[in-house]
Amino acid sequence: MAELRQASLPEPQLQGSSVSAAGTRECEPKGFGVGLGWAGGGGGGARGGGGWGTAASWAGAGLRSPSWSPRLGPMDALCGSGELGSKFWDSNLSVYTDNPDLTPCFQNSLLAWIPCIYLWATLPCYLLYLRCHHRGYITLSRLSKLKTALGVLLWCVSWADLFYSFHGLVHGWALAPIFFVTPLVVGVTMLLATLLIQYERLQGVQSSGVLIIFWFLCVVCAIIPFRSKILSAMAKGKILDPFRFTTFYIYFALVLCALVLSCFKEKPPFFSPRNVDPNPCPEANAGFLSCLSFWWFTKMAILGCRRPLEKQDLWSLNKEDHSEIVVKKLLDAWKKQQKRAARLKAKAASGKTVSSEDEELLGDQPRPQELSFLQALLAAFGPSFLISMCFLLLQDLLSFVNPQLLSMLIRFISNPAAPAWWGFLLAGMMFMCSTMQTLILHQYYHRIFVTGLRLRTGVIGVIYRKALVITNSVKRKFTVGEMVNLMSVDAQRFMDLAPFLNMLWSAPLQIILAVYFLWQNLGPSILAGVTLMVLLIPFNGALAMKMRAFQVEQMKFKDSRIKLMSEILGGIKVLKLYAWEPSFLQQVEGIRQSELQLLRKGAYLQAVSTFIWMCTPFLVTLITLAVYMSVDPNNVLDAEKAFVSVSLFNILKNPLGMLPILISNLTQTSVSLKRIQHFLNQDEFDPQCVERKTITPGYAVIIDNGTFTWAQDLPPTLHSLDIQVPKGTLVAVVGPVGCGKSSLLSALLGEMEKLEGKVYVKGSVAYVPQHAWIQNCTLQENVLFGQALDPKRYRQTLEACALLADLEMLPDGDQTEIGEKGINLSGGQQQRVSLARAVYSNADIFLLDDPLSAVDSHVAKHIFDHVIGPEGVLAGKTRVLVTHGISFLPQTDFVIVLDDGQVSEVGTYSALLQRDGSFADFLRNYAPDEDEEHQEEDGRTAFEDPEDEQVLLIEDTLSSHADLMDEPVMYEVRKQFMRELSTMSSEGEGQGRPVHRRRLSIAEKVVQAAEAKANGVLIKEEKVEMGRVKLNMFWDYAKAMGLCTTLVICLLYAGQSAAALGANIWLSAWTNEAVVGGQQNNTSMRLGVYAAFGILQGLLVVLSAFAMAAGSVQAARSLHQALLYNMMRSPQSFFDTTPSGRILNRFSKDIYVIDEVLAPSILMLLGCFYNSIATLMVIVANTPLFMVVILPLAVFYLFVQRFYVATSRQLKRLESVSRSPIFSHFSETVTGSSVIRASGRSQDFEAISNAKVDTNQRSCYPNIASNRWLGVRVETMGNCVVLFAALFTVIGRNSLSPGMVGLSVSYALQVHRGPGPRAGPPLGQRPHRCYTHLLSISLCPGWGPATSSACQDYELTVKHGERLPPVGNCDAGGLWERRKLKSGREPGWGRGTALIQNLSFPSGQAPWVVEGSRPPADWPSQGEVEFRNFSVRYRPGLELVLKNLSLRVSSGEKVGIVGRTGAGKSSMTLCLFRILEAAEGEIRIDDLNVAAIGLHDLRSQLTIIPQDPVLFSGTLRMNLDPFDNYSEEDIWRVLELSHLHTFVASQPAGLDFQCSEGGENLSVGQRQLVCLARALLRKSRILILDEATAAIDLETDDLIQATIRTQFETCTVLTIAHRLNTIMDYTRVLVLDKGTVAEFDSPTNLIAARGIFYGMASDAGLA
Repeated sequence: MAELRQASLPEPQLQGSSVSAAGTRECEPKGFGVGLGWAGGGGGGARGGGGWGTAASWAGAGLRSPSWSPRLGPMDALCGSGELGSKFWDSNLSVYTDNPDLTPCFQNSLLAWIPCIYLWATLPCYLLYLRCHHRGYITLSRLSKLKTALGVLLWCVSWADLFYSFHGLVHGWALAPIFFVTPLVVGVTMLLATLLIQYERLQGVQSSGVLIIFWFLCVVCAIIPFRSKILSAMAKGKILDPFRFTTFYIYFALVLCALVLSCFKEKPPFFSPRNVDPNPCPEANAGFLSCLSFWWFTKMAILGCRRPLEKQDLWSLNKEDHSEIVVKKLLDAWKKQQKRAARLKAKAASGKTVSSEDEELLGDQPRPQELSFLQALLAAFGPSFLISMCFLLLQDLLSFVNPQLLSMLIRFISNPAAPAWWGFLLAGMMFMCSTMQTLILHQYYHRIFVTGLRLRTGVIGVIYRKALVITNSVKRKFTVGEMVNLMSVDAQRFMDLAPFLNMLWSAPLQIILAVYFLWQNLGPSILAGVTLMVLLIPFNGALAMKMRAFQVEQMKFKDSRIKLMSEILGGIKVLKLYAWEPSFLQQVEGIRQSELQLLRKGAYLQAVSTFIWMCTPFLVTLITLAVYMSVDPNNVLDAEKAFVSVSLFNILKNPLGMLPILISNLTQTSVSLKRIQHFLNQDEFDPQCVERKTITPGYAVIIDNGTFTWAQDLPPTLHSLDIQVPKGTLVAVVGPVGCGKSSLLSALLGEMEKLEGKVYVKGSVAYVPQHAWIQNCTLQENVLFGQALDPKRYRQTLEACALLADLEMLPDGDQTEIGEKGINLSGGQQQRVSLARAVYSNADIFLLDDPLSAVDSHVAKHIFDHVIGPEGVLAGKTRVLVTHGISFLPQTDFVIVLDDGQVSEVGTYSALLQRDGSFADFLRNYAPDEDEEHQEEDGRTAFEDPEDEQVLLIEDTLSSHADLMDEPVMYEVRKQFMRELSTMSSEGEGQGRPVHRRRLSIAEKVVQAAEAKANGVLIKEEKVEMGRVKLNMFWDYAKAMGLCTTLVICLLYAGQSAAALGANIWLSAWTNEAVVGGQQNNTSMRLGVYAAFGILQGLLVVLSAFAMAAGSVQAARSLHQALLYNMMRSPQSFFDTTPSGRILNRFSKDIYVIDEVLAPSILMLLGCFYNSIATLMVIVANTPLFMVVILPLAVFYLFVQRFYVATSRQLKRLESVSRSPIFSHFSETVTGSSVIRASGRSQDFEAISNAKVDTNQRSCYPNIASNRWLGVRVETMGNCVVLFAALFTVIGRNSLSPGMVGLSVSYALQVHRGPGPRAGPPLGQRPHRCYTHLLSISLCPGWGPATSSACQDYELTVKHGERLPPVGNCDAGGLWERRKLKSGREPGWGRGTALIQNLSFPSGQAPWVVEGSRPPADWPSQGEVEFRNFSVRYRPGLELVLKNLSLRVSSGEKVGIVGRTGAGKSSMTLCLFRILEAAEGEIRIDDLNVAAIGLHDLRSQLTIIPQDPVLFSGTLRMNLDPFDNYSEEDIWRVLELSHLHTFVASQPAGLDFQCSEGGENLSVGQRQLVCLARALLRKSRILILDEATAAIDLETDDLIQATIRTQFETCTVLTIAHRLNTIMDYTRVLVLDKGTVAEFDSPTNLIAARGIFYGMASDAGLA
């Protein structure tokens, strides 16, 4: 529209501005009919048809003909020349008239060719796409036949017109070339379209976007001739060329029908695999228009509005989004990197020269260079980014069209003589341009977010697979918590970065285009603004580098905090029993404080960055305008220059505003990339470490001079081993604590690093670890372990492993779901399930790492006889058995004795006895009791009646199995982040043996079983909230920030928005100022006030940013502190029945959201709210008529929001809940990695991981689509705001000044574009633009997409707060109980529960210290313990487990506590420490009621040696004395007494020896001795041994018992006995039976009484 610039000049052509249709078409040259009847006049040809708007028509109308050059262009020549010719373009006909039309030549040529050009241009790429995306053919349907028939008819009509032209040529008509060219081109194109319809059908295309656009262009381009022909016929009163007239309307009807039919989709392809999918994603089969508008999501939006969505409502994934496909693609790219690096390494080693590119990869350093994970990501996902780039490029180019249209609109307003249709056309073009931007942009975002989702999926999959193959030395460096951090936080950051990544090229492109158009508008003055932007680049680069450094440090602190939290959760029982919570609280808060300091610094830097980029557009505008006005006094700032420039500067604000976000995301992601890359470059297990193909005939296992270590930086654990194990033999491995028995099995599995020698293992392997590894699945699935069910072999396995009796007691038999940590199985059952898994595998070699230690002696005998021994089901298999059970050694083929990592003796049992070596001495010390015990047992319990055996086996299980869950346990949470290299066992030892997984006491088992009965399930499924996020949560967060801070932030944002509005209104008034003498007056004053508004806005921006930074850090501190404190105060049963991953998820993902995501979401929300108010005020003030459209737009918006909010919120919740099982399974996999690798099931577990990730993606994908669905609809409303704002300015142009129009329309364009950055935040993937707030949405719907999404993001982000306080809102039973509102709905964060200061203690949990009731400093001085009518139940409403217990233990007495499983032994100790609170009665210690004092006052004065030796990472001194209460001499003294002095003294660090996570660098025996040292150091008057020696070998047991007898001689000792020989010399023995005192007397008297104790002693061979 170049002529539009001349609109203000006098145009003689416009005299008598209205030209009649008849007048303008009277004198068209004869013979200019149009092929296909496209010409307006119908093509009179030789028969005199058609009048058109030529020079003659102007003359005939009495107007002066406009002059044009006689020189004709190529298009003019194509249409004819001279009197018979037609001009291609005529401005007088098409522009400067109130009744516009196009020339016949234009209609017949370019207008007819546009659809053809489009189809031929897109054809090559489209054919390539179809070839690469074959979906199977579609059968020939009626729809396809009809489409084809229409195409053939169109081809016939086109060629009929061509033949008609030839007919005229034969008859001597003077026809222009265009009559032959256009029908030919159109006809061939229609034939192509027809063939394309059939080719698409054969390729399985159900809806063709290419053809829909083609038919749409055909219809649009035919509308103008459609109108022209009617006007021409009406003007002439007849149809001059009936044939072409008829063919054109037939053509129009056919293309219109083709367009309608193309909107219908075909049936699915004939062999489509999606037909069998019960709930396929509708996108795969959606039509083009449905995909374009995301209509395919509407069904889910309606369903989500009707009721909360559930997992079964989610669609299946598209094939290309499945984890299996995505991970394979990334793995292939990574393996190519590895292979290439291996080749280069080989070349370098051989001395060959390498290319410069290879040198760059290798680097100059001699140390190995890490492979680039970034290159693998680019190779795998680069093509997806390229496709999305095309969409973004189109959108970026379209974003600059509206400012040009605004320029034309202001010129139109400035020229009263301009035709009105100009304004309406400009308004329509603005609307069309905005709509195209909306559709293209949301297609871009859909693709880029899906690509981001695939990125995350690929990264998670690669990390999972790497974790299965890393060496033990790598596991020492990377805990499970750190690896889960890589999978959750770091992988998520790749997804977060995806929407911003294209800004690397898009932002510079937009800046360049904006500067170019500003140059066109303001000239060289723009260079001043560009200079400012360039000067700010290095400053922001320095900011980015500093922020990156802070980010790296912060991630280190985050990892340390998560690692410590995982240890605390793993050892929480020990912390409570020792009253050590304050020490560990202080450690966590110390790390958190360092983390918050970095977070605060980063927040302030981010505030500075935000200030710079928010102020940069205004400063650039100000400087540019100042220079423009000062360089030439004659420069006038009119409305066109001002508001077109402002509109361009608003566009410029997008890339400039994106840069700090891009820099921040790049910074975080680069840190994550390096962390992941570092992990992926770690060493892997060498599959060649163990030779599995060849071996000396007759042998199953051979170690030839083998030396092994757990890590290269550690001394060898096993030295110079020479072992040969013949096929089919049973070999026992024995030795003292720490000698390397378990390490030997690990070496055979390839788990250790081989320093020298060779290992041969021939045949399949089954491994039974020390501590049973139980999966979270059914008992049957645990046994089958992925193999097919063979009923006969399965039953035989269960019978041999003594599991049949257990199946009868489990609620669902072998289909009972086994919970985390085997919570619904006893320790013996877990071990037998683990053994059954190995037995069922039917492997060739069985490596059994002490599987008999966790079961009672009679069960151990049964298992040995029926499974392991010479007559067992494994007879004939090769068995390597690590054991401390001496009684089984005579039945083995030979025994390997290890000592200090070396083979000291090898031989049969009898041969070793005859050698009279150290092993023989050991046997003489312990064998007599064992022999006597088993002889007696063999004589008395020969299982004459099979039922007797079953009774004994049943006693190995929980006595209250009837209370267990009656439905499968389901977890929606991440399980514990605890590192377990292989497993923990009662007797395990060796390097790398972790102990994090706490084994539960019998009492705890019964607690949980009882809770299961009360609650229906053992572990509550993580609650998925329903409905809206409660408003009190927003209020709680505001209080966490500080109410004053919150109020200040809101006021600052209001002032900032008001300053921006004032600046724009002032600018509008400036542009309306009259021009006197070619100049404007008061320019300096105008510029000064404008600058003052800008400075005020900048000041308010920086103040609000700093206030938000300070407030968000304060809220982060308060929330974490409250969460941590309440977690520590929760009762023990809460931790036993709540997966540790669920709790840790609060401290990792949810705290991360509070720290880093919530504050930006709030700023986005505030910005959108105030800007929407400003927009509404401006548009309504300038065009009050706009009020008319507000109501219908608001109604439509609320209608859309009703569907969106409910659906999106629930999708986000489902996504949040489905994320946790990914990490649960990962933690479980790493824990059992040795079992998985040994059995060769790595691929199966990878498939399970893929399935869990896919489940999470099933909620992520529709969540992404929901944002696009909302965005398209609500941005369309924003486009309507643009349309109506422009229309109303056109209608009321006589009463509006150009400045007012510029202000109103520029604000409307800003509504469409949005005031903020163009990409969504990490959480929720909000649509691009900033949208309306809660109130303003109904008034200014154009802000709808972004503000609505900003509100939703804030709501979804705060939703993470729903998950925080329940940790502290627990009852005594420990399950998360939420108080119900009167309406019965969940209170979210918990109404009445203040978030920060007012978080109440869990009900039933006593305070740590009761200030008014503290015991004396020397309490207890005597050590007397008295139970007075004491009863206890696990939860209110359940039966009593201890009933009216009354007994008194005098000072210094040694009392053994015995009883069958479930009798209440451990419950007594739990009650002493008030882990369980009394239902009635009391416990008195030294005549003081323990319920009257604080928990720490009680627990700190009692000493316990627990069954499981739990250590924490840190120094040995910290593990002994976390409060630094004792001197170094005291500590060395207790180390001497606990037989650890030699070991600690041999360590270079001494007391500062660093214990690994879980004490994994100590053997289990050494860890138990550390627990003894703790007791010796505290040495209170009362000592409790909770089966402390049940899990260790006889030698360590003797050491502990001897020390207890000497060092605690004057103390009161209560021992829960597992081995009765340890308590036979005690003062008295307490026999419990079903929670009551059955017997209580000296051992001698009880044996003489021949009661329960006598029977137990007889079973043990002691009576």
